[in-house]
Amino acid sequence: MNCTYKQTILSISTTLLLAGCGSTVLVSTPVENIDTVPLKIAELTDAEKKHWGHLDLIKDTIPGMSVDKAYTEIIKNKKGKTVVVAVLDSGMDLEHEDLKNVLWTNKDEIPNNGKDDDGNGYIDDVHGYNFLGDSYNEQLEYVRMLRLNIGDASDRAEARLLLDKEYPEALQNKQQYEQIYQVVQGADMAVKKELGKETYTQEDLKALNASTPIMEQSVAVLNQMFNYGESIPEVLEELKEGINYFSEQVNYNLNKDFNGRAPVGDDPYDITDVPYGNGNPKNMVDTESHGTHVAGIIAAERNNGKGMDGVAQNVEIMSIRAVPNGDEYDKDIALGIRYAVDNGASIINCSFGKAFSPKADWVYDAIAYAASKDVLIVHAAGNDGEDLEDPENTNFPNDHKLGKIEFVDNMITVGALSSKYGSEMVASFSNYGGKNVDVFAPGDEIYSTMPESEYEFQGGTSMAAPAVSGVAALIRSFYPDLTASDVKNIIMQSGLKSKSNVIVDGDASKSFAFDKISKSGKMVNAYNALILADQIANGKTTLESNSK
Repeated sequence: MNCTYKQTILSISTTLLLAGCGSTVLVSTPVENIDTVPLKIAELTDAEKKHWGHLDLIKDTIPGMSVDKAYTEIIKNKKGKTVVVAVLDSGMDLEHEDLKNVLWTNKDEIPNNGKDDDGNGYIDDVHGYNFLGDSYNEQLEYVRMLRLNIGDASDRAEARLLLDKEYPEALQNKQQYEQIYQVVQGADMAVKKELGKETYTQEDLKALNASTPIMEQSVAVLNQMFNYGESIPEVLEELKEGINYFSEQVNYNLNKDFNGRAPVGDDPYDITDVPYGNGNPKNMVDTESHGTHVAGIIAAERNNGKGMDGVAQNVEIMSIRAVPNGDEYDKDIALGIRYAVDNGASIINCSFGKAFSPKADWVYDAIAYAASKDVLIVHAAGNDGEDLEDPENTNFPNDHKLGKIEFVDNMITVGALSSKYGSEMVASFSNYGGKNVDVFAPGDEIYSTMPESEYEFQGGTSMAAPAVSGVAALIRSFYPDLTASDVKNIIMQSGLKSKSNVIVDGDASKSFAFDKISKSGKMVNAYNALILADQIANGKTTLESNSK
């Protein structure tokens, strides 16, 4: 459980970064190393917690993307062009109260008639397509490689070492969580009985006169648990989630004998084995929530008084179900990208990734195809706290084929920020890299849509990528003549810099200058991006060379 804090920066000034028209200028953050600046720390309000990614660093002292400022000072009552953003992810709640009015609809397809009315090769694809069919739980890619004996021999050898390490660890973690849960549950029941009430506080616990060794032990256990949550029911729920997570690893993700693809019926390592799947990209179960959460960050209906606001307006969300509860298949990703491109998406959000990709060329070809059709791809950097410049820390898909040169300029890779400006503003889980991560954006404890018209906080670079997709959608809406490459470079060059040293991987011994852990050295800023987009679109300035 992560606590987030608001920090008041005592010394902030704005400087002119690029000349603009009128009084609207790009701003930077000439803040000295945060470690040398005395700070007043205050906890975020509930409203700020739910909305922090839209706030402004200079006004609110929170490293948001200045989305509110962009709407108030730049967009105002302007009307833009509708932009289709494909969410290539898990299934989505197509009936969510905050998403149903922003769905892409294939107007040439007649729903549920079992025919390919528009001749695009996909039957009944009214709001997108489902490449997973009736499957959901899956192995990790390297486990599939071992089961099917595919991939390079060296990769399989690495996979065997990894499985021999990770499966016993997952099994041990599952058992430990189960044991802790039983102990805490037993202590909770004993204290409830002793107090004669169903709910109690830590103060009640401290006032309890433990008259037996068992009660003393119960009180001690629960006092310790209050360090991990505000209430014991909250702690028990967290423990349940841990049990479920490690159970899924043991039963599915790391289980070499499991075949999650069987319900689909295709050969997932034969890209010519089509068609497969179906036209319903809805989530299969409530726990399949990832795609719904991502979609809300991009484009949950704004100003409807419900839940939360997405970053972008004038957006239609195309749902493409291609990411299971485990590693995605290269075939599904490659065909999903091509589906999005061929059916009108101008941005594709890819909040997924994996360390092994035996058919990576299929995906590279699809990315190049998207580039040829002027489609921007926004990709999450990954949640392992790793430096992606290390050749051992592979992350697929990517735009460099594990080499030094990018083969396309239509893909932007996004790391995650927390709401705490300063040394801890890089989310502890976020990958980073001076060349292989392009920018950072809000991604820790983000409030967004969940299945059944619910809302929840989730964190990951999976949440940072759609924040950037939302900014990209704003640019493409109001400046439709800008190319995908233009949009990528505008986002990178218009971001805010910081002179702060930051901790990565949640390890205080790993501290780097913020501007050294991504290619741009910046955090995304919607306000600045729209100003620079206007300047580029109207020929008032030019983009810098995309090199570092």
